[in-house]
Amino acid sequence: MEIPQQNFIPIIPCHLRPPLSVPLSPSRPPHSSPSSIPPPLLLLLLLLLGSPHGVSAVGVNYGTLGNNLPSPKKVAQLLQSTLIDRVKIYDSNPDILDAFANTGIDLVVSAENRLVANLSKDPSAAAQWLASRVAPFLPATSVVAVAVGNEYLTSGDDKLEPNDLVQAMQNLHAALVARGLDRKIKVSTPHSMAVLGSSFPPSSSAFAMTLLPTMTSIVEFLADTGAPFMINAYPYFAYRDNPTSVNLEYALLGNKTTVRDPKGYVYTNMLDAQIDAVRSAIGALGFGNRSIEITVSESGWPSKGEDGDRAATPENARAYNTRLIERAQANRGTPMRAGERVEIFVFALFNENKKQGGVAERNFGLFNGDGSKSYDVDLSCRFCSGGGLGFGEKAVGSGSAAARGPSVWCVAKPHAEEGVLQAVVDFCCGAGGVDCREVYEGGECYVAGKVHAHASYAMNAYYQMHGRNYWNCDFKGTGLVTFSDPSYGRCRYSQQ
Repeated sequence: MEIPQQNFIPIIPCHLRPPLSVPLSPSRPPHSSPSSIPPPLLLLLLLLLGSPHGVSAVGVNYGTLGNNLPSPKKVAQLLQSTLIDRVKIYDSNPDILDAFANTGIDLVVSAENRLVANLSKDPSAAAQWLASRVAPFLPATSVVAVAVGNEYLTSGDDKLEPNDLVQAMQNLHAALVARGLDRKIKVSTPHSMAVLGSSFPPSSSAFAMTLLPTMTSIVEFLADTGAPFMINAYPYFAYRDNPTSVNLEYALLGNKTTVRDPKGYVYTNMLDAQIDAVRSAIGALGFGNRSIEITVSESGWPSKGEDGDRAATPENARAYNTRLIERAQANRGTPMRAGERVEIFVFALFNENKKQGGVAERNFGLFNGDGSKSYDVDLSCRFCSGGGLGFGEKAVGSGSAAARGPSVWCVAKPHAEEGVLQAVVDFCCGAGGVDCREVYEGGECYVAGKVHAHASYAMNAYYQMHGRNYWNCDFKGTGLVTFSDPSYGRCRYSQQ
C-alpha cells in the first residue's frame, strides 16, 4: 500500500553555503554555564567540530526484500525525524544512496557475497566498483563504511573462498586510498557468531580452528586500517533454541539475571557476553593490545515466528529493541571494556515479506511494509525536524497549514554536536542580533540542558530576520530548513 504523502514532512537540507563570516560573540545566555572560551576558539568550534564521533550513534539495517516497502525517498524523510543517525544497507542501491543525500545520516553500503570473488581478482575491479557504485554520490551522501559480504565465512556456500574475502577487502581499501577516502570510509565485513569455536565463558572464547588463518588476516587488516570488527549478534536465537537453559530476561537485555565469568566479569545480559566473547577471540589471535572497535552490525528480535515459537512475540520484540536502542544511546562498553563504546545497528527497519527462511526471518522489522509499526518502539527525537513522526502516524492537525504550508523554518539537525550548537547560540544571541529572551530561563522556549532546542529557536530567529535565504540556515552544516512548524506548547517559532 502506498503511504499517504501527508505523513512525511518535506525537509530541505541547507548545507551548501557557510553563513558565518563574522566572529562569534563571547556572550552566553543566562541559562548556560559561564564559559571562558574566547571568541576565536568559538569560531574554531564551528569550523572544526563537525565530526559525529563523539555522539552515540543509533544505527538500523535497511533491507529491501519486500514488494510492499515505501520508496527510499520516503524512508530517508522518515529517519531524519528520528534518533537514527546511521543506516546499513545490503547492497549499493543507487536509489537509496541518492535518497540519503544531504540528510545528515551516515550510510554503510555493502558489496554482496556474490561480488566478492570478482572484487578479489583484480584491484581494478574494486576501483571500478567504487567509481560506479559509491563515488558518484559523494560527498552529498555520507558513506562511512563498506561492508564486504555478509556472514561470508559461515554462509554454507562452498563456492565462496575465504581468501577471496580478505583480498577483496584489501583491494577496496586500496581503491579508497587512491581517492583519498580511506579516512572517511572504512572497509570491514560482518560475521555471524558462528565464526567462534567457543563463546562461553566470554573470557575463554576463540575463533573456530578452521577459520584461524582467515580471521588472523582480517583482524590484522582491521587493526592496520582502523576499521571496526563487525558482528551480527542475536540473543533471540540462543533463547529460542535453548529456552530451558537460557533465562528470557537475560536474553532480552533485562539486567535482572547475572552470569559470572571465571575471570570475574559479571554479565547482566547476553549481548554484552557475546560482544566480549568476540573481544576475547580477537585477543587470542595476539591483537589484544591493538585498538579494534567492535560494531554490532545486526541485532534484533522478531515479533512473529513459527507456530510454537514462544520467544517471537511483539512484547518481547518491543522489550529487546527498546533496551537495545537505549544501550546504543548510553555510549557505554561491556564488562571487559567498560569505557569502550560499541556501535549498534538494530535489525531491522522493515518486515520483509520476500525474505527467505522461516516466519521469524520475515518479521524482525520495527515497521510493516505499509508503514504501520510492528509494535511500539519510541524512535522519536523531540527537537528533531518533523516532530518524530512514524510512518503510520499523523501530526495533530495534519490537514492544517500549521503542519504543512508555505511557511518555512530553520532548525538544528537532529544529530549535530552540542558544542557546535552552543557556539551557534552564542553567535545568534550575540553578534547575530537575535532576541533570545524566550530561551533564557523563565522563557517559553527554555528547556533545561537542551542546547539542541535553544539552538533551533535561535537559528530560526536568525534565519527569519535575515530574509530566509538558504545560506542563512547553514551554520556550518548544522542547520536545515523544514516545512513543519517546530513550535510546541507555548513556545512559538517566528515566521515571515
